[in-house]
Amino acid sequence: MAVDRRISRLALVAGIALLVVFLIRPRGPQVPFPSGQQTPPPTDHRVRFRPSTFDWTSVPQTHPVSTAHQLPTGPPTRLHRVQHDFSGYVHDATTKSRQDAVRAAFVRSWRSYKERAWLRDELAPVTGEGKTTFGGLAATLVDSLDTLWIMGLDDDFRAAAAAAAQLDWANTTATSLNLFETTIRHLGGLLGAYDLSGEPALLAKAIELGNMLYMAFDTPNRLPGFWFDFDRAKKGLQEAGSNDPAAGPCSLALEFTRLAQLTGESKFYDAVSRVAEFLDRTQSKSKLPGMWPKLINFRDEKVDEEPGFTLGALADSMYEYLPKMAALLGGRDPKFEKMHRAAVAVAADELLFRPMLPADEPDRAAVLFAGDAYVHVGGHADLAPDGQHLSCFAGGMFALGGKLFDVPEHVAIGEALARGCAWAYGAFPTGVMPELFRLVPCAGSWRDGPCAWDDARWDKDGDKKLSRGFAGARDPRYLLRPEAIESVFLLYRMTGKADLRDVAWRMFEAVVRATHTPLGFSAIADVTASGETTKTDSMESFWFSETLKYFYLIFSPPDTISLDEYVLNTEAHPLRRPT
Repeated sequence: MAVDRRISRLALVAGIALLVVFLIRPRGPQVPFPSGQQTPPPTDHRVRFRPSTFDWTSVPQTHPVSTAHQLPTGPPTRLHRVQHDFSGYVHDATTKSRQDAVRAAFVRSWRSYKERAWLRDELAPVTGEGKTTFGGLAATLVDSLDTLWIMGLDDDFRAAAAAAAQLDWANTTATSLNLFETTIRHLGGLLGAYDLSGEPALLAKAIELGNMLYMAFDTPNRLPGFWFDFDRAKKGLQEAGSNDPAAGPCSLALEFTRLAQLTGESKFYDAVSRVAEFLDRTQSKSKLPGMWPKLINFRDEKVDEEPGFTLGALADSMYEYLPKMAALLGGRDPKFEKMHRAAVAVAADELLFRPMLPADEPDRAAVLFAGDAYVHVGGHADLAPDGQHLSCFAGGMFALGGKLFDVPEHVAIGEALARGCAWAYGAFPTGVMPELFRLVPCAGSWRDGPCAWDDARWDKDGDKKLSRGFAGARDPRYLLRPEAIESVFLLYRMTGKADLRDVAWRMFEAVVRATHTPLGFSAIADVTASGETTKTDSMESFWFSETLKYFYLIFSPPDTISLDEYVLNTEAHPLRRPT
């Protein structure tokens, strides 16, 4: 049987290779969208691949790989079921109406983008202007592809896919690209849309982009920098960064691995496998052994220089990808489970905390938060009880690892973290959580349960302009972020607890109410404001790819993007788990 599987894989790879050659071959006029065109063509939605004007495979590697790491083969290791057993599920009228409301919000936002900012990175939802934020490579369009498919917006999907398949990666005024953002939004977006639709031109465009981004790994130690500089890449002058965010080079694994699975090209897996090996050999060498710091010296391969540790900004998706890589590889590489278990064990001990809440707060026993840790000389770590919207993904991460690796305690931790972020939404006048805030923490371990309310401590440390439990809102903006609803959605799918859908609906209504503009929905300046909010004229592409997708999925039948069939990258693009 193993031989039969290998033969089948070789046949599939050969078939894809022939298909890509066929797609690249000229097939009549291939007319790109005119420069500056504001709306998609009204009739021709055929999805035809058009090659970029520069072929990155023609650039020789200055630091070539002698022997490439191969995708792990053989039968998958048994991983436990992720989704709750929803047998007997009924899609009732209330849930259907909520699903339709989310879809309507997406359609409204997409229509404005299509009419006013087609092929631009973003639409400014107040002024109605197009914005260039990610190299002018149509970030919103590519990021939205799989959401269009999931929501059944077939005509819009075909029009967007047709445009995406003709993108020219060389047609940018930027001199460099953010490697992480381009990978998760563009490469992940193309792969997710291909895995759902099977549209060959999207895979061809993903391969082309993958070949370009693969050049970022052409450094002396094969670890990439944060920025992919076109000129330095062509001249062989790239180096890994000496003080880069941990999440940047360490959050590329899912996309490159899926590309390797689909193409059989080992170089894509080799690239990210070397980053994973770096993480594996340094995990115990940081100032907080078991975790990696916010900033890493990738050039000298040192993790012992930075004292700050977090599950939030600068490091978040590095941790998120560990259990997800185990799922995508079918458990065939045990180091991802090993690294995940070690990291969350330390995070649980050093970063998690409960806020001090009054006895009449109904959620006081259910909520948990992830803060930051700072390690002093001598190894003592102090907890900073700072909440971040970005760190709200941690609930889903704990629960996913708990499900995959059969650790029920981690599922419970994940639920408490998800409910903590949902509780924080309801604690502000707008019903929406701020970007950064501080809580008054319970003393002692969170495992001891809720702590007693202390009036004297509240008078000393609390912010009287905010709800009880909060010590301040350092960054009161809401940027249309998805991390809170992400974890609520994941916990619903993993536990089947129906009340999480009601939690999600309250969050959705609050977000829509606080961010609504005539053209779409906008980031706001201050979630602590009463009355009309100040809009900052920003609607990032993750509003389409993540926030609205998670809201839509939690009100969809549970077999819509089953977590046992797909793994979602950090931009919520569904990558099919091989069976």
